[in-house]
Amino acid sequence: MTIPNYITIFRFILVPFIVMALLSGSVGAALAGFVVAGVSDGVDGYIARRYDQRSELGAYLDPMADKLLLVTLFVVLGFLNELPVWLVVIVVSRDILIISAVLLSTVMANPVEMRPLFVSKANTALQIVLVAFTLADMTFQFSFGAGRTILVWMVALLTAASSTAYLVAWTQHMAGYEQNRKQDEDDTTGRT
Repeated sequence: MTIPNYITIFRFILVPFIVMALLSGSVGAALAGFVVAGVSDGVDGYIARRYDQRSELGAYLDPMADKLLLVTLFVVLGFLNELPVWLVVIVVSRDILIISAVLLSTVMANPVEMRPLFVSKANTALQIVLVAFTLADMTFQFSFGAGRTILVWMVALLTAASSTAYLVAWTQHMAGYEQNRKQDEDDTTGRT
């Protein structure tokens, strides 16, 4: 275990505390927890790169911690009527779709290598900004109004674009697998 891995595990542990703070009305504490999670994400990445402490475990844990935090906050903010439920459904559905595709390709003995696409990175960045704006709005009563609405629609569009891009890449990967498997079966049948 490396230091960045321990920092990432800390982010996992932070999630329920942020949720409890939100649900108990301690929005300032939730915002502080979100900021700490963001800073720790940057710190663990810096340490991993700077001191060559990258690990295979960290390569899996880091995005999982980010996703757990974001998806959980989207669900809770939707529950609190701070984000539209339809947006929460789109965000959560995208992640379920990606996880299901990865699991299915693995079960079919054709694992797909998940590489973050540019549209997905932009989507994640905008989701972070939307959550930060929402928490800040709740904490300080900034009333971002139209700014939040624009962010909601931008996140929705980027989430849909990201879902589509991953689905296209996955279907192309699986189609290639099916073609290769068919070719192998034809070769085997031709030899008997």
